[in-house]
Amino acid sequence: MTQRMPVLFIGHGSPLNAIADNDYTRSLGKIAKSVPKPNAVMVVSAHWLTDHTYVSCTKKPKIIYDFFGFPPALYELTYPCAGAPESARSVPSLVTHTNVQCNDTWGIDHAAWAVLRHMYPAADIPVFEMSIAYKKPAEYHYQLAQQLLPLRDQGILIIGSGNVVHNLRLADFHNMDAKPLPWAEEFDTQIKRYLGNKDHESLIHYTRLTGSSLAIPTNDHYLPLMYLIGLQQNNENVHFIFEGIQNASVSMLSLICGPH
Repeated sequence: MTQRMPVLFIGHGSPLNAIADNDYTRSLGKIAKSVPKPNAVMVVSAHWLTDHTYVSCTKKPKIIYDFFGFPPALYELTYPCAGAPESARSVPSLVTHTNVQCNDTWGIDHAAWAVLRHMYPAADIPVFEMSIAYKKPAEYHYQLAQQLLPLRDQGILIIGSGNVVHNLRLADFHNMDAKPLPWAEEFDTQIKRYLGNKDHESLIHYTRLTGSSLAIPTNDHYLPLMYLIGLQQNNENVHFIFEGIQNASVSMLSLICGPH
């Protein structure tokens, strides 16, 4: 029997992390070596926003450079992984409370490849994505995640890729190591406390939390966290892979949940 895979939430931050060598990117390599090699990876991407939930079912996903104004080196990167169409096509049958559909045109955006190139630099593991149904409430994503547990037992590593604090309007784009804004640190600490206490209700109803309007002006990057807590089992705790704030207002909080 295949060992149950853990589930991850990764704060991906700036696309520049794709070519960076820092404590954060090194933590990604370390965590990949500490878990069983997956049969496939499914990334729930903050950068694939749709009206309904989709999974990418392509055999050879194209790389998507979904950012502008960055150094040319970023646009020269490749991540030539295979897709996982069979695994992706199994997802709709697992989910009963909504209609998940296959998409045959989407590739892998930087919420996936900028993280995976540090975790699995050989690009030797098949990858597919799940979109964020952006207009749906957090409860929708939490409930959807609960139905994805069989994927973990099939050797599929599920990664929610976003950021729990993501305010680009107040970010310091010129300095990745800028001093964190106090409200960003306070909200990050608040989220860590709720994660440690398995307080899913507070995490789902994030708009009630102090500072949420600054930390989460739009929830596209927060919603991938719902997939980790939705998949968390009663006997599983979270462990923080990385903690810190980049660019003054972007949390790089990353965590793992499961048999680790």
